[in-house]
Amino acid sequence: MDIQQYMHDLGRKARTASRAMAKASTAAKNQALLTIASAIRRDAALLRTANELDLAAARASGLTDAMLDRLSLSDQAIANMAEGLEQIVSLSDPIGEISNLKYRPSGIQVGQMRVPLGVIGIIYEARPNVTVDAAGLCIKSGNATILRGGSEAIRCNQALAKIVQEGLAAAGLPQDAVKIVETTDRAAVGELITMPQYVDVIVPRGGKGLIERLMRESRVPMIKHLDGICHVYIDDKADIEKATAIAFNAKCHRYGTCNTMETLLVARALAPAVLPKLAALYAGQEVELRADDAARAILAGYPHLAAATPEDWETEYLAPILAVKIVEDMEQAIEHINTYSSRHTDAIITEDYSRAMRFLREVDSASVMVNASTRFADGFEYGLGAEIGISNDKLHARGPVGLEGLTSLKYIVLGHGEVRQ
Repeated sequence: MDIQQYMHDLGRKARTASRAMAKASTAAKNQALLTIASAIRRDAALLRTANELDLAAARASGLTDAMLDRLSLSDQAIANMAEGLEQIVSLSDPIGEISNLKYRPSGIQVGQMRVPLGVIGIIYEARPNVTVDAAGLCIKSGNATILRGGSEAIRCNQALAKIVQEGLAAAGLPQDAVKIVETTDRAAVGELITMPQYVDVIVPRGGKGLIERLMRESRVPMIKHLDGICHVYIDDKADIEKATAIAFNAKCHRYGTCNTMETLLVARALAPAVLPKLAALYAGQEVELRADDAARAILAGYPHLAAATPEDWETEYLAPILAVKIVEDMEQAIEHINTYSSRHTDAIITEDYSRAMRFLREVDSASVMVNASTRFADGFEYGLGAEIGISNDKLHARGPVGLEGLTSLKYIVLGHGEVRQ
């Protein structure tokens, strides 16, 4: 296969389809999404079979536990994919929305209209659910998309691609609006990120190595986050029951996700009361704690305890490993977070309203939480229906990227025959 020719052909078809999608009706887009959701439920057994084949090949090739976790497609995950599409249907269509319309002294009216970005290239590893989430969001926001999933999920992605094509055809929309890269040749990625004539935005979802490569090589703007070094700070005004439940869930609900807590910060005054309770919970999951001197003194006797090194404060483990540090107060916690956080998601546990508001203002992350697990940093949980990715950049989207993150604004002017004097 001539990879360059293949990818440029995909790009041309996606560009043409994007023009049709930009003017597609809300009814047609919703019909496509509902058809896809119904077909996912209908073909659940087929999807599980394809996923099991992918998992078997991935285990044989030595994929990490974190990657296997992302690759796995449970019954609940399949149900969530369909439900996510139905949530997207229930959301308002942003395309064509006019805002900020106002008269100018000249008599003209100036406003802004929300429009699609065009063609979105999405590069991701494992996570077959991304195929459906990305396709759904791109369809509803009037974009075309080129999806390049990882080779480890090729069978499941191909099965999902057929379902998406079925939905587009049923709604009378161009099937080229969602193109799956069929080759697993890595050269396809190099072509996709260097085709600005066809692709308007790249959204990478994968490991740090993949995203670092794309940052070096891409000629197309990206919506991305590099890693997820997420913190939970337990304030000395925290409710201990809330704190233990949240800090346990934030770490142990799933290890291989970007919104999993990687560093636990505890106020010195509360540490002797809360850390032993948490340690008992973590011990049941065999979580290794890499703690500073003060925390190790409290945790003496914990079976999986190691001394924290400077590198632990800036590591995304994606594993049952947790860095633990005792801080004097919230000010020191905020300083630590703003130094070491990847600007993804950080949380405070406190019953003090003023401290909570200060934490929200001063922590410079895409999602900042009060008395909630970092695991909620997710488009589905935020009511976006799904997410195309999470951005910890500040331009042009930040946090979970849903429909509005896949659009832009253009200025519109309404005149009545005015000429400039």
